[in-house]
Amino acid sequence: MFETVLLSQKDIESVLTMKDVVEAVDKTFKGFGEGTTINPTKVGLDLGETAPYPPYEGFMNAMPAYVGWLDSAGIKWAGGFLGERKKMGLPYITSLTLLIDPKIGNFRAVMDGALITNWRTGAQTAVALKYLTNKKALNIGLYGAGMQGHTQIMAISELFEIENLTVYDLSPEALVSYKKEMAGYVTNEIKLAKHPQEASEGDAVICVTQSKDKFVKNEWIRTGTALFPMGSYQECDDEFILTADRIIVDHIGQCLHRGALKELSEAGKITESSLYATIGELAAGKKASPDLEKERVLCIPIGTGAMDVAVATIALEKAKEKGLGSKFSFV
Repeated sequence: MFETVLLSQKDIESVLTMKDVVEAVDKTFKGFGEGTTINPTKVGLDLGETAPYPPYEGFMNAMPAYVGWLDSAGIKWAGGFLGERKKMGLPYITSLTLLIDPKIGNFRAVMDGALITNWRTGAQTAVALKYLTNKKALNIGLYGAGMQGHTQIMAISELFEIENLTVYDLSPEALVSYKKEMAGYVTNEIKLAKHPQEASEGDAVICVTQSKDKFVKNEWIRTGTALFPMGSYQECDDEFILTADRIIVDHIGQCLHRGALKELSEAGKITESSLYATIGELAAGKKASPDLEKERVLCIPIGTGAMDVAVATIALEKAKEKGLGSKFSFV
């Protein structure tokens, strides 16, 4: 009776644009603020990312959500692996997204989730900046020249002119490639930082690394800067978190238990009352945007299944219009 559409990464890439993703993320953040986006805290499976057993240097997250403005529901099963996956030359992120009809529960689609993960992560930062600054042109510092370092700039360029970009990465080869590949997104020449502090100045400073070190120092971040630590670990030191003028997150439950705030939350030094607002509250106009010119802001869009479900739903609709994908009856 019901057939499920199967979409490959190639199918998705052929129909989806970064503009589509940014618009979907923006509407979904507004849904968070208005209460029409339903997003339980993700469930994590540690496969050796931090746990001693099993020793596979990876993790997987289960991320269900309902997105009201699209009347769509689903779950993303996604994670990152080093170890054997890295030795095989495979990308760090591995992911599938499943969509259901929320009225009757049939599975509408199963599709690659890695591309959407990378693109929506960039879009989250871009949309957050939309509600943090009135500037039309930005200077950006970036840590990490990998895939998400690319998609961050791709997404931000949809909403802002990027005047200057300074990038730091542990790999000199990755930096050289990045400069060539991303030159068209930046007004001036991309600066390759030789020391991490060189990338700490800008309207936005973005961390998309796999680092377990608190490498961004409090004294590096000036007034007028929004710091985005996007990684699974704490990429900035305790002092910055504890002295930032405002902390803004995408999902309170997740951000207190993973990423930049995890350690301080577990120690009782950061609580829900420490947070100024969610991005959804800013997008829905329920909280006033901070005055970034006069403040140091910590913004953590750690990532939610709702963004994946929203973007995946848009991809499914566009793919069906073009007759892409195969169909399979599970029952």
